[in-house]
Amino acid sequence: MASFNKVILMGNLTRDPELRYTPSGTAIAKLGLAVNRVWRDAEGQQKEETTFVDIDAFGKQAETLGQYMQKGRPILVEGRLKLDQWEDKNTGQNRSRLGVVLERFSFVGGGSGQVESDGSAPRQSAPPPSQPADGPPIDGPGDDDVPF
Repeated sequence: MASFNKVILMGNLTRDPELRYTPSGTAIAKLGLAVNRVWRDAEGQQKEETTFVDIDAFGKQAETLGQYMQKGRPILVEGRLKLDQWEDKNTGQNRSRLGVVLERFSFVGGGSGQVESDGSAPRQSAPPPSQPADGPPIDGPGDDDVPF
């Protein structure tokens, strides 16, 4: 049987990331994400619902999130769903939680100090076509030798 487990979400952090380390030194960040949906009902009234999602990040990505993200900041995350199940110590009842294990992320919005999802500095964008880095500017639209 084939299966596919991919989640892409964009929203705002509900709290500052909780960054911890395992005894072996692996970083783990726990994030809370609020994702909003806005629509109009049959009567034309605007409705809104918010879904809260728990996200776990590991390694360098966890450290980067812990360093640069804070409550309220927007973020785009890609990951996979994971069902955690355990027995409640107090009541003895079986409990479960559906969350997301982060695989990639992108900061959303502007600002200084942006970092790529792999923890590296942001890549420099290529110069616009009208000004190549290694030569004179390219002539723009309206030149006489453009055939169309």
